[in-house]
Amino acid sequence: MANTPLFKPESWLEKRSPSYEGQRLISRYLTMRDGIDIAIDIHLPGIQEDDNRFPVIAFFTPYYRRMKLKPGAPEGVEDCPNIAVFRSLLLSRGYALAAVDVRGSGASFGVRTGLRSPKERGDYLEIIDWVSQQDWCNGAIGITGISYLGAAADFTASWAHPAVKAIVPHSSVWDTWSNQLYPGGVMCRRLVKEYGNLMDALDDNAAEDRDKFPYFKGEHYDGPAPVDGDTNGRQLKAALEDHTANFDMADFVHQFPFRDRPLHTDPDFSSAIISPYYYANRKADHQTAVYTISGWMDGHYARGAALRYEWQQNPKKRLMLGAWDHGGRSGSSPYRHEPQPQSKALSETLRFFDEHLMDLDTGLRNELPVHYYTVGEERWKSASEWPPASTQWRTLYFQEGHKLSEAAPNALHGSDRYVGDYRCGTGNQSRYNRLYAQNVEHYYADWHGRDERMLCYTTDTLTANMELTGHPVIRLNLQSDTQDCALFVYIEDIDENGRAAYVTEGVFRALHRRIAESHPNLPAIGPNHSFNERDARYLIPGECSEIAFDLLPTSWLFKAGHRLRIAIALADSDHFSRIPDGVIPTIDIHRNALHASAIELPIMPRS
Repeated sequence: MANTPLFKPESWLEKRSPSYEGQRLISRYLTMRDGIDIAIDIHLPGIQEDDNRFPVIAFFTPYYRRMKLKPGAPEGVEDCPNIAVFRSLLLSRGYALAAVDVRGSGASFGVRTGLRSPKERGDYLEIIDWVSQQDWCNGAIGITGISYLGAAADFTASWAHPAVKAIVPHSSVWDTWSNQLYPGGVMCRRLVKEYGNLMDALDDNAAEDRDKFPYFKGEHYDGPAPVDGDTNGRQLKAALEDHTANFDMADFVHQFPFRDRPLHTDPDFSSAIISPYYYANRKADHQTAVYTISGWMDGHYARGAALRYEWQQNPKKRLMLGAWDHGGRSGSSPYRHEPQPQSKALSETLRFFDEHLMDLDTGLRNELPVHYYTVGEERWKSASEWPPASTQWRTLYFQEGHKLSEAAPNALHGSDRYVGDYRCGTGNQSRYNRLYAQNVEHYYADWHGRDERMLCYTTDTLTANMELTGHPVIRLNLQSDTQDCALFVYIEDIDENGRAAYVTEGVFRALHRRIAESHPNLPAIGPNHSFNERDARYLIPGECSEIAFDLLPTSWLFKAGHRLRIAIALADSDHFSRIPDGVIPTIDIHRNALHASAIELPIMPRS
């Protein structure tokens, strides 16, 4: 690992001045292979007609490529809230943009049968091929976007179209099942519900419901914008009628309690085919440079970022992990208030496209490929791989008196009983709230005191600074009075005054505890679990079982004088389904010589 105190993510944006003012906007339908018309906007740099050819950045969105503004809307009202930050970044610096309403959304016709269905993926290829042949395209295409749009970039790149030179997926899944819907095998119930409500509001063009979500609220918005030729709005109306048949998010997700479980109505439709990893291939990996960007409070998407980066072999791959949330909209460090960290990710996005689409010398080739931010030290660092090769594992064992220490237990007996408390939750300032388009400005500001309902183990006061960087691993030997349960494990930083700060967490459903071989496109980060139905094993009440899983990645400096605490709960009722529902489990955590429980921490050496 190499420290890079001079790395300043915004630096490229500061030196890369805009060269165009204004835009030319073209909107039309493209007819797909099955006759479905897809709405696309083309944004060209500058207001003067010319013969210039530009590199093109594509966006595939279910959240309206552009809003229709009501008559009398003031000049300057933003009509592209979904891609505005990228348009402002790229258009004035010589990139054309292609923004697409995906099949079954916005002004596009058709039906959405699931999250990024195979038909939708096929549309991506047709559209990219069409764009590459237009006289305003110079043959170089990049794809980017946040969340759904970032995963769409992966899906498009998997076709290995020769024009797709680089993609930058921001805050996006690699495995939709475990990164979004069922982290650790437990349904993220509130995300499923709220995201479903959002998509219903958009699909139904229901302004009152849409306004409940800050990203889409606007008194001057009048639904999706029609294409240029649809002057009377008849095509838009017909497209919206198609959308009434779109899939229901809750009904859809409830059919996937296991990673390999297919839809009731289609044995070939499992969670795999809505996941980028399923289509990942070495031809596309070799051809397309990828810069993956995520943050420590980015739901479970940071784990997806690590999976994507680990799988790739292209030497041009890059990874950025910052102290921010989903999409980089709010900073997440409790030591520094940063309301708009997104500029850092945007600057690196521009630099990456400039390097690979404009052939500019941006300095990327002279840097290590991984940049990450250490909270507490408030410093960017770089490494040749993730996690950094210089990390050293330190094991802290659960001890009598709810203590944590490096000494392995030597007593033959010892355990702690915990009766689950379904009042446990992580609140509305958590890593999950931003995933369903809710604003969060200060992450886990209300965390202190939440562990009073949990089973906790705490170290003695640290005598020196300790940097935790990577994916911690928890190993629990426990017995339960129920056949299944959900485990929520939190790492906390306890300051000199005894105040607890949230650091990271792990979620896991006990019946998935069996260790299995990893999928070729899903590298093992910690103890590997298939999450397949055939590997599920119920607990035997009263019998001790080992359950091991990795926690979400972080880089956090525990300062001398602080303590580290592990807090264990059997519920996060604010966000996840309860397992078992209607029955509160009681568990016994063993901490003895035969069945030790411990947390394994990836620690960076300190000079």
